[in-house]
Amino acid sequence: MSSILSKPATLVPVLLMAALAAVPLAAQLAEQPFYLAFFARIMIYAIAASALNLALGFGGLVSLGHALFLGLGAYSVAIPAFHGVDNGWLHLLCCVTVCGLVGLVTGAVSLRTSGIGFIMITLAFAQMGYFVFVSLKQYGGDDGTTIAATSKFLGADLGQAGTVYWVAFGLLALVLWWMARLRVAPFGMVLRGARQNPRRIDAIGLRGKRYQLAAYVLSAVLCGVAGMLLANLTAFASPSTLTWMMSGDLIVMIVLGGIGTVAGPLLGALAFLGLEELLKMLTEHWMAVFGLSIVLISVLGKTGLVGLLESWGTRVVRRTPVPPPATAALPAGEHP
Repeated sequence: MSSILSKPATLVPVLLMAALAAVPLAAQLAEQPFYLAFFARIMIYAIAASALNLALGFGGLVSLGHALFLGLGAYSVAIPAFHGVDNGWLHLLCCVTVCGLVGLVTGAVSLRTSGIGFIMITLAFAQMGYFVFVSLKQYGGDDGTTIAATSKFLGADLGQAGTVYWVAFGLLALVLWWMARLRVAPFGMVLRGARQNPRRIDAIGLRGKRYQLAAYVLSAVLCGVAGMLLANLTAFASPSTLTWMMSGDLIVMIVLGGIGTVAGPLLGALAFLGLEELLKMLTEHWMAVFGLSIVLISVLGKTGLVGLLESWGTRVVRRTPVPPPATAALPAGEHP
């Protein structure tokens, strides 16, 4: 039992995924479809935060422009649906292609700088995308547009809450497994090395910038897929998805959960959105309390919720008494 309790950073995410798998049944029994939509939203944001964590946590690329890809994913559904196209494979192809190309171009330009310059350039690209979609009046402009023809895959309609829930659950589980493998893979180790000491990585001939660009493009595509799921869940796409505040929310989720950890984005998304929803029910001044709560969590756990769980596991190990070594039986008349 103590060996299980000593690894809460692994146990808690597994139990959380098991609980998420039981949400559809619980929502059906309680006759509360809100729970299904709410937890589907949490998982979608966890996928987007995991995508950003690949660039930020592994590659050290602090991007304030990942809302651009979330919005591109949403409009990859909204614009074809406006013209009556409901083929989910075409939506997905459009999402992956556009996000991949935009991620490649913006990433190549942004990586010519570092530090605050990188942050500001990614922010500028996101704001450019925001104003582009605001100017598209035929697709709703600043008001956004409803999605009448949601994505359909082999007869499955992502416009159905249950369908999009299970797709988001499966994708999140796949992303967490992939992140766990990537973290210890050569690609992930080079990324983490480039974050800590880029000159040393370049000195051994690995070209850290190329690895960071590849991570940025992968992050962009995955974030776009999350945007596609979000558009199907809400049946709505809006330029507000591309604002810098959305990118800031994703960063806060990663910081809350634990930068560079596998389960951090999931824990951070659950804490961020769950606390927001809870405070909205308790007080109309929820934003002030919400901000103070985030500051408190950040101060108490500098490594995020995953760090708090790991420290708890370390304390459990230290408090567990170690049994004395067994003494082998000696023949009669002999002494140790």
